[in-house]
Amino acid sequence: MKIIMYGTGICPDCVMAKEQLGKSSNIELDYRDITKTTAILREFLSYRDHEAIFDPVKKEGKVGIPFFILEDGTKTFDIYGALGIEKPEPDSTARACSIDGKGNC
Repeated sequence: MKIIMYGTGICPDCVMAKEQLGKSSNIELDYRDITKTTAILREFLSYRDHEAIFDPVKKEGKVGIPFFILEDGTKTFDIYGALGIEKPEPDSTARACSIDGKGNC
């Protein structure tokens, strides 16, 4: 299964998801780091600006990463639920990338 993932290395949730997906031999991960180039950032922002899935995220003042597009076109923030796999426990020393350090990106 091919999965496109938008994220960044400074987001603990993104790092954890990328690592988990990279361990699966049946997943072809196309990882797109939104902080790497302005072209990738613009690509991500096009989804963020035009997809209804981002409306609650924007209302909460969040970025909306990690963001996944599955092979069938499904868009989700919850890759674990979409794939039916258990979400690993986060590293207790990792901080969430929200301003208060408690929420998701």
